Amino acid sequence: MINKLAGATGVLAVAIGTVLTGAGAAHADGGAVIGGGSGIIIDDQYECTVTTIGYDGAGRLVGLTAGHCGDAGSKVWAEKDRAAGQIGQFAYSNHDLDYAVIQFDPNRVVPVNRIGGVTITGMGGPATFPAIVCKEGRTTGNTCGVAWGDVFDTNVETWSQMCVVEGDSGAPVVVGTTLVGMVNAYLAVACFGPEVGTNMSAIMDDVNGRGGVGAGYRPV
Repeated sequence: MINKLAGATGVLAVAIGTVLTGAGAAHADGGAVIGGGSGIIIDDQYECTVTTIGYDGAGRLVGLTAGHCGDAGSKVWAEKDRAAGQIGQFAYSNHDLDYAVIQFDPNRVVPVNRIGGVTITGMGGPATFPAIVCKEGRTTGNTCGVAWGDVFDTNVETWSQMCVVEGDSGAPVVVGTTLVGMVNAYLAVACFGPEVGTNMSAIMDDVNGRGGVGAGYRPV
């Protein structure tokens, strides 16, 4: 069974996130600090993780997360800085590749390339066995494991042995400081069954082929 990882909001979900998260955003002059690994709240219903933040070819401040976290028009708040107000909204959501493009409000967000234990300096991949991949999720923080690679030769996904649970959807998957994918799901049992994620190469091919918000993306 494949389990998608958007967390539902509520007292229990928020408490678990507060105890376990090693990621998130702090407030700075100019808005909420957001980067790959930051927790976000979508439509006051779901808790997910930002994959990366940066600028598209038109100079818009944009980012990525998992597609099952919301649809076009879904509103976004920073989990750790609700006082910053709505910081963006989903511009596009692809449920086949399970990624979404968020357009952020540059007046409410301070973009950074490091959250918790993950720094993003560029994009590449996908990861292949026996590379060690790491992620930063809003629920389980920084975890690492061996990459099993593209098990079914899909040219879209990579499996790994990282610990992920609900709320980690969208978390950046890196080899060193290179962003190679995002967390989308786990198989069978959280933190035991393999993690399944979409490759950044497949995501960016689709974003650039579609055009519009997100096309020409580059991380901060």
